[in-house]
Amino acid sequence: MSDITLSKINNFACRDVSLSIHGGEILVLLGPTGAGKTTLLNVIAGLCPYRGRVHINGHAIDHLTAGQRNVGYLFQDLSLFPHLTVASNVAYGLTVRTVSRREERVRELLALMKIEHLAERYPGDLSGGERQRVALARAIAPAPRILLLDEPLSSLDFRTSRYFMMEIRRIQRTLGITTLYVTHSLIEAREMADRVGVMCEGRLEQVGTVEDVFIYPANERVADFIGPPNVFDCEGCEVLGRGLVEVCCGGNKVIVSYSGGAVGKIAISSRHVYVSTEKPPGPTVNRFRGVVEEVMASDLETRCRIGVGNMTVVAEVPQGMYEERALLPGKEVFIILKLKWINVIEGEGVVDGSDY
Repeated sequence: MSDITLSKINNFACRDVSLSIHGGEILVLLGPTGAGKTTLLNVIAGLCPYRGRVHINGHAIDHLTAGQRNVGYLFQDLSLFPHLTVASNVAYGLTVRTVSRREERVRELLALMKIEHLAERYPGDLSGGERQRVALARAIAPAPRILLLDEPLSSLDFRTSRYFMMEIRRIQRTLGITTLYVTHSLIEAREMADRVGVMCEGRLEQVGTVEDVFIYPANERVADFIGPPNVFDCEGCEVLGRGLVEVCCGGNKVIVSYSGGAVGKIAISSRHVYVSTEKPPGPTVNRFRGVVEEVMASDLETRCRIGVGNMTVVAEVPQGMYEERALLPGKEVFIILKLKWINVIEGEGVVDGSDY
């Protein structure tokens, strides 16, 4: 496994970026468009000029050309050759190998990606997910030390992207390859990352675990991108089974994911609290009635403080909704805390038989 160290990287888009990526991990680099994320990938790959130092396993690679750095790169636009078959696309970077070994390597990769049946097809005949698999197979064909993924799911629909996230994770774990994954999607970061980095305006603002970054943003710039968190103390919890636990927060029963141990706190970003002025249809899980206590409006966004039982929830709502639904203090609303967005913080607490 290879580790990467970036020291004081500067160029037209990056400002004094220093970052260490541990061998075998997936580090997801988050940030808005124009933050410098893709440029940082290009620095590692040797595709753009920069000042500073890039080390792989402690060895400087700044003097090496892109072709000498042994880095696999999955570009956002995939860049597949339309006139080549799937097998030929995957084999493109293997021209230095013997014919027999090249064919064997292509078969290995097609099997790893579960696309053996597509070997003789052309990119134009493939679905978006199939093209992604081909591009990923080509990126890892030369057995690179480092894998760079630039918005790999941006062109896929939600269902396909969720499946492909699991596949990328499976392949990355199988190969044990150190991976830097660029996206602006908080969902992808939560599902994929061993650690998360956040870039804003060319600067690396924070690096840490998903919990560290999503629940404890380092500064206002990170909080603005992630959305400020709601953190609630849990007064008790009861295991429901099937990976779920019901916790009590401020007199409200909330169902969250459970991996064992006591739940000390739960947290959810204000951006992921759904607000409605009408009672939403469907199951009642994690749905609550509340009252708007305060409205904090700006030109870009509106945040509401909503009293729900004995706890206060901050929710970010669209500007249009704020204006059209007259979300003023005293207004009764309904909120949904979606289970997939609730982060669980382990700590001292009661499991099973707790007295709510």
